Amino acid sequence: MRAHPLILTLLLIGASFSGCFGKEDSTDENMSVSYPSIWDRHLLDWNSTGSYSLVLETGPHTALPVQEALIPVDTSEVWETGPSSAEVHLSYWLPSNTEIGEQVPVIAVISPYFSYGLQGSESTPTNVVSAGRGEFIFENFIPHGYAFAQVAVFGTEESSGCFDYRGAGEGLGIHAAVEWLGTQDWSNGNVGLYGKSYEGATQWEAAAMGSEYLKTIVPISGTTALHPLLYKNGSAEARSQVMHMNYFSSTVDYNEDDLDNVCPDIAEGLFAGPVTYIGGEMDPYMENYYDERSHIDKAFNNWNGSIYWVQGMQDWNVDPHQVFSGPPGTNWYTDYLESGYEVRGILGQWGHDYPDQWQKHDDIDSGYGGEAFENMTRWDWAQDLFEWFEYYLQERGTKPTMTAQIQRNDGQWRIEDVWPPQDTELLTLDLGDCEYDGSFVGGGAPVVGGGQTVTIDCLDINLDRELHISGLITAHLTAIPSFDGGQVFIEMQDGESGMRVGHATMDIRYHAGGSDPQTVIPGQEVVMMMEFQGIDALIPSGHGLRFVLSDTGEDYLAPACGSACTVHVLPSLSEVTLPLVDRSSTPILTVPSPTEE
Repeated sequence: MRAHPLILTLLLIGASFSGCFGKEDSTDENMSVSYPSIWDRHLLDWNSTGSYSLVLETGPHTALPVQEALIPVDTSEVWETGPSSAEVHLSYWLPSNTEIGEQVPVIAVISPYFSYGLQGSESTPTNVVSAGRGEFIFENFIPHGYAFAQVAVFGTEESSGCFDYRGAGEGLGIHAAVEWLGTQDWSNGNVGLYGKSYEGATQWEAAAMGSEYLKTIVPISGTTALHPLLYKNGSAEARSQVMHMNYFSSTVDYNEDDLDNVCPDIAEGLFAGPVTYIGGEMDPYMENYYDERSHIDKAFNNWNGSIYWVQGMQDWNVDPHQVFSGPPGTNWYTDYLESGYEVRGILGQWGHDYPDQWQKHDDIDSGYGGEAFENMTRWDWAQDLFEWFEYYLQERGTKPTMTAQIQRNDGQWRIEDVWPPQDTELLTLDLGDCEYDGSFVGGGAPVVGGGQTVTIDCLDINLDRELHISGLITAHLTAIPSFDGGQVFIEMQDGESGMRVGHATMDIRYHAGGSDPQTVIPGQEVVMMMEFQGIDALIPSGHGLRFVLSDTGEDYLAPACGSACTVHVLPSLSEVTLPLVDRSSTPILTVPSPTEE
């Protein structure tokens, strides 16, 4: 900590008297601990000299030597031809206050990435604090009386059994680890999980199992379900064809010790991608495979805990769709909140990164978060997370507010009760009123596919006002397929600058939305119910919008039927609906700046 002592003292005193909207106030009169308000954090000096953020005050405890455990798990019910039992390996560090008998909570990272990679170039094992995020937890939280654990999923590092890529077996092993951590003599029974990407997916796998010891999860761009990760309304990402095998090939050592890692799910995973991509209507063949690997819906029914959701709004790896979408007409973030779960969010214009991962925040382009870079990195992230864990794991301190910190594409931060906001004004654009061009066949509708694109310019929609788009844009695109297949990718741009604002994509066989394909009849008119990835962006007055339609886009495969399956689009029968908000009078959240050298 390098805060100015006088300012920090005043803030700590003032926090207990603050009562304005969005302030981090205590709701329990018996709580004696309070923190500087989130609105005043920018007044403090934050240590930004390292690769990650640090809490304001260093705790009094030290880490004891690493310990390891192998946890036996009965797997006889999850793998038809795999081993009937397996062991989960984990390593853990206790804080020094456990030596005097104090019980402590534990923060765990559960991952396939320990000893991951080809022989000779593997990552570190569980008994070495992992670089970056492991170090982040180790340095910030053990001194404040938290234990820290690193857990290897089945089939990785020293954990035996099948490498069951996000399947039921993997979930069972994760559950066993959480139960073990919650029941040790040194544990207070409260377990929290942390991590990004796959290490966010393992949190949802744990929540799906419903352990009473799992009190909170902090998924950072964490996968919530496999099918919507790899397919957006049927449009296939390139990795969808090789995802399962890529992981398997990087977790095995290619010797006799790997024999119990090979289970039927490996072969099933090899078929899942091509069957869904090519077959479309045959997708139900793989329905069980994807259902088994959908965890957010199971957690919704089985678990009672809190969620601190962290998402990069420009993430193309685990995109906002994983948080702000669900079955047609639903939104997981809102659904959890409205169902009584305690949910908080921090949503920045970064990519597949942590809020304080400044070294990667710097590697972004215009239209992909670049405009927000100068105000992007959250040097108060460790403190924000500390206050969350203190309440839910240590059972002390003030209760965090259940709000969403959202960053707009121009870099400005604000706090919403929930995101997407629920007070939006819907502006519907009739695309027939816009100008469009493209390839026309026989004087008919413009064509998408086979190298042909369509551009639709709606440039006079905001001549007298700026547009603050906040939420999920929908496009109802009337189209006529020329084949049982075809695809439309829409990139939305600032009409004047050409800057990318957002995108949507859909395989026409999934025109009703969701993950259920239908046979489409060539020549038959259908309405493609498209939904854009979540957007929080400002379109200056007079700029308007441009929509560029093609048959593929970044990270997505061309339609499986190739150039033959063109799609005729009918702008005169199509519309785009924009969710708009007016936040001109909403307080701007000023976030801490990096330390000046």
